[in-house]
Amino acid sequence: MKGLVLPAVVLLAWEAASHAGVVDPRILPPIESVLRAGRLIAGQRDVWGDVGASLARDLSGFAIGAMAGLIVGFVLGRFRICASLFQPLFDVVKQIALFAWIPLISMWFGTGEMAKVVFVALGAFVPMMLNAAEGVRSAPDWQIEVGRTLCLTRWQMMRRIYLPAALPSILTGTHLALIYSWLATIGAEYFMTTGPGLGGLIIEGRDRFAMNLVMLGVVLLGLIGFALNHIAELAEHRLLRWRPI
Repeated sequence: MKGLVLPAVVLLAWEAASHAGVVDPRILPPIESVLRAGRLIAGQRDVWGDVGASLARDLSGFAIGAMAGLIVGFVLGRFRICASLFQPLFDVVKQIALFAWIPLISMWFGTGEMAKVVFVALGAFVPMMLNAAEGVRSAPDWQIEVGRTLCLTRWQMMRRIYLPAALPSILTGTHLALIYSWLATIGAEYFMTTGPGLGGLIIEGRDRFAMNLVMLGVVLLGLIGFALNHIAELAEHRLLRWRPI
């Protein structure tokens, strides 16, 4: 309940500022105006379709990027020669702002659906790759020696030693990848070809100078992002119950 105090204060301040004339209602519309916009636009535009389109892009890109990041991270963490060859390249890539890739992705993949999914996948790839590699490297030396003494195969070593040791880092990477992929989804919808999605809803509100429509899109983005983050936290907590406190 304590976590609801600050959002409630923000909503009250928003409503009070709009009605008291502290800010122009055309710039910061009252909350009831945003709700009315939601009911109105629901009759003119498939809002749930926009939500579904954004989530579909987000989850598709997240799945592709997270899986690729997991595989590359395991390779970098497990094989030193691969890390020495490719780690410097990835260290450079991670310093590049995500949105700086939009011009290149637009040239390589166009500005349609594929380009958006690729952009989202890139957002999920980097945090997953970095955390997976770090997790594999954190496997205790004594466990590795025991595995070699028992003549475990590479698959058995991966499954029984490296994967359990890396699991906390992998889940952290998954959590971060989910957050970054959602941010990338909205960026892709906003900066690439307009189509179904919450980014398109916000653009429509901007072009019509309908701030209540823009705020509706922003509120939906925040609520969905909060829900995704909360789901990731619950999954992480449940899967790591075995760890000693």
